[in-house]
Amino acid sequence: MKTYRYLIMAGILAIALALAFPLRDTVYRVVIVPLAYMLWVLGLVYHSVSQLLWWFVVLVVVLMILSRSLVAQIKLDERTFLKPKPVVGQVESLSLSIKKAEKGIYFKWLIANRLGKLASRILSHHQTEKERLFFDPLAGPSWEPNPRVQAYLEAGLRGSFTHYSPGGYFQRHTDNPMDHDIAEVIEYLEKQVEN
Repeated sequence: MKTYRYLIMAGILAIALALAFPLRDTVYRVVIVPLAYMLWVLGLVYHSVSQLLWWFVVLVVVLMILSRSLVAQIKLDERTFLKPKPVVGQVESLSLSIKKAEKGIYFKWLIANRLGKLASRILSHHQTEKERLFFDPLAGPSWEPNPRVQAYLEAGLRGSFTHYSPGGYFQRHTDNPMDHDIAEVIEYLEKQVEN
């Protein structure tokens, strides 16, 4: 991508250099002379007006800048009395992620990650003989989900959303475990909690 950009810039520069010499008289008449005339007129206006008036204009501009900065501080003090936004809880956050899951793989992964962590906690409560580590596989004596639910939970717990292609215009959409139905996963986890 960068090589194309450099080639385009080099082409534009070559065209500009090729046209610079033949068009120098036109640029002089169309750009340089009017610009020089405008600067000359502005210089005449500046020298014809009294210095006292220029100092007055500068003083007014400085006072306007100071007044705006003071008004901004007063408005900041008023903002402190506004009500803060309510805190979003875990369940509400999860429901918002479920609504956003149609927008992309990241939100699907967020849900799978939360459910994978929940599955890991459920398994740690079922185990009594030794402490469960985060990297332990999702397996236990009464843990028998169907393979798609297991793959979904493993992908959320140990995978990343970057591992799964969203299927762009030129890419083929690959089937990933996070396309599985969330309701079935939640139903399985509820049964595990009841046990």
